[in-house]
Amino acid sequence: MKAINDAHMAEYEKKPEVVVKAPGRFHLIGEHSWFFKDKTLSMAVNLPVYLAFSKRSDSTIKLYYKQLDEKKRASIPSLKYKKEDKWANAIKAIVYGYLSAGFNVSGMDVTVYSDILPSSGFGVTTAIKAAAAIGIKELYAVPCNENQILQVMERGNKRFLQTNNYQADNFSALFSKKDNLIITDHTKNSWDYVPYNFDDKKIFLIDTKVPSLKVWKEESIFEPEYALLLGDLREHKNNCYGGWSYTNNITDINEQLSEVSEDVRRKLLSIIREHNNILEAREGLDKTDFFKFARAVNSSHNTMRDMYDVSCPEIDWILKRVSELEPNLEMITNQVACGRITGKGFGRCLYVIIRESDEEKFKEKLSEFEKIFGYHYECYNVIPSEGVSIVRD
Repeated sequence: MKAINDAHMAEYEKKPEVVVKAPGRFHLIGEHSWFFKDKTLSMAVNLPVYLAFSKRSDSTIKLYYKQLDEKKRASIPSLKYKKEDKWANAIKAIVYGYLSAGFNVSGMDVTVYSDILPSSGFGVTTAIKAAAAIGIKELYAVPCNENQILQVMERGNKRFLQTNNYQADNFSALFSKKDNLIITDHTKNSWDYVPYNFDDKKIFLIDTKVPSLKVWKEESIFEPEYALLLGDLREHKNNCYGGWSYTNNITDINEQLSEVSEDVRRKLLSIIREHNNILEAREGLDKTDFFKFARAVNSSHNTMRDMYDVSCPEIDWILKRVSELEPNLEMITNQVACGRITGKGFGRCLYVIIRESDEEKFKEKLSEFEKIFGYHYECYNVIPSEGVSIVRD
């Protein structure tokens, strides 16, 4: 708190009126299945972003990112997207979201303080948006409710940034609870919680710094006809979380997908598998059954690697070392560790969940990774954290 207050004071020569804290996050499973109205399992983590706000007497918006030592400026009457503004566009998008809804907001000085930069792929940009949404609401006493805040973020994303509005990102940043994971149900446009009670495990987020490579254009399967194909394979089940699941009849699945190309078929099959992985992971969390949870996570990575084509040799190498932390062959079916690719657009980040006793061995493997591949990675020990909040003195 002192650090962001000092940064704001040094830049604007006044103390902030409002300070907001928002979490980083990563998606464990299902971040790519939103188009098919499925579910996403996410974790908000203790990699916080702080935004400090103070009012101005004019319609100017001044923006300062402490760690980047970058300054940006905008004007309420002529607010527009600028490619060179990068991180500042996230805040401008939220201002636009309020203005386009008819809410009265004016000029402001804003300081961003975060040791984790937006390029990391750990939800920092969404955290900036969520913190801006809550901070501006508080600063100008905007009379809006929870749903209206979500609409502000949606308008900012779709209309101002001209990008998709990922509700799993928004829900994680806004509504997460400490010691819980959050599940976004894209069919119902709602979220749910599941406790994380694996107290003997450690969670690590790793940014390998491997350049992200676009092997294929993901949007190529985001077609209504493909959504209809998968929709026909859904079965209503009262005893199933969410009320439905895909059929497990292989003949029906093969027949339904027989008219699409082999590449598309594999991608659609991966969506079906991810659905099952989320259900199994949730059941493992709900029953505090780490073996079941770990099997779902590891299965999800295999699906991403083999069928969705988004992994890379460097990440696969690390996860192979994770699987070797327990040499006992009996643990092949009852895994003691798990991990999966994650992060913005996939490609360079992953998470692992391991026994506390394996931490030293795992970090030795990361040192080997750096020597072999030449990438200077970043590794963060994280815990499930709460969503956005106003920070009081």
